[in-house]
Amino acid sequence: MVKHLEENEDLLEVIGNDFFLVNFYANWCGPCKMLAPILEEIDFIKVLKIDTDKFPTLAAQYGIMSIPTLLFFKDKKEVKRVIGFKNKEEIKDIVDNLA
Repeated sequence: MVKHLEENEDLLEVIGNDFFLVNFYANWCGPCKMLAPILEEIDFIKVLKIDTDKFPTLAAQYGIMSIPTLLFFKDKKEVKRVIGFKNKEEIKDIVDNLA
């Protein structure tokens, strides 16, 4: 399940206490484009996509300096940060290690 942030909302309110992968991306980013279909296939964690061009303040708030950046949240706390393209198996391994 992939959700796109549509308006400037409090990230922690959007994700609640669920286990979430938050993907900071941009439409012009090559690795982000390669990652997009992989995130659509994932069914083992909820995914929230945030366009850094639409929400630069939110990206700055979370210290996003490179994209794609994947933040893993559990109980409203960031538990892992991964920068760059990851394939489905790598994401699954990260999730399994955090579960």
